[in-house]
Amino acid sequence: MGEHVDVLIVDDQRPFRTVARTVVGMVGGWRVAAEAESGEQACAEAERVHPAVVLMDINLPGISGIEATRRILAADPAVVVVLLSTYALDDLPSDAASCGAVAYINKEDLTPARLRALRPVEQAG
Repeated sequence: MGEHVDVLIVDDQRPFRTVARTVVGMVGGWRVAAEAESGEQACAEAERVHPAVVLMDINLPGISGIEATRRILAADPAVVVVLLSTYALDDLPSDAASCGAVAYINKEDLTPARLRALRPVEQAG
C-alpha cells in the first residue's frame, strides 16, 4: 500500500527489540522487516530483507555490531546503519567511528523523532 522504509532491528535482548519495534511503528511509513539477535544473524537478515535502515546494537554475541555494520555496508552501501548502545558517546569503542554507521543513538534516546531525522532514501522493492 505504498512506499515504506524497511527496518532491521538487531539486539540480543528481546525487551529492547520490543521497545525498538514499538518506536519504529510510531514512524509513519516505517515498518520492521526483520529482527536479529547476533551479528551473524544481522548479516543474514540484511541480505534476505534488504532493509533501508538497520538499528544495530554494538555489543552482540558472535561478531560485534561494528563488524556486522561493516559487512552489511560492504554488501549494500545504501543501507543506513545506526549504532545503538547504552554507552556514553565518549565511551564508544574506537572503531565505532570508522565502521560506516551514519549515527549513534543511546538506547534511552531512541524516539520516533530521532528516527525520522535519519531520512533514508526510499528503497525500491
